[in-house]
Amino acid sequence: MDAPAPVARVVATPAALEAIGTLVAQRGPLMFFQSGGCCDGSLPMCFNDGELIIGDHDVLLGRVGGCPFYIDGRQFEAWKHTQLILGVSTGAPEGFSLPAGEDTHFVITSRAFAPDEMP
Repeated sequence: MDAPAPVARVVATPAALEAIGTLVAQRGPLMFFQSGGCCDGSLPMCFNDGELIIGDHDVLLGRVGGCPFYIDGRQFEAWKHTQLILGVSTGAPEGFSLPAGEDTHFVITSRAFAPDEMP
């Protein structure tokens, strides 16, 4: 009997995937970083790929819409039991993030992994 495939640590809603596709068509490759700082809140930050320098302690959670999605290692330790879900909401983005579209920004929701889902 085959073992079930591991559940992705990060996924995207259809609206987020559509926004990513549009941005990639306009700007080229993108990257995401889950912010956890006081100034940026806990928002996902979207950048042109390579615009943000990834450190040795940052963790690649996976890919959404073909784009790498990173998180700080210390934040990963606190959130490693959850799946992050990239979505889109109305309003301008905060910080230095690219918008998800006109008057929209990327957001994160999460859910706890079931014991048998832990990657």
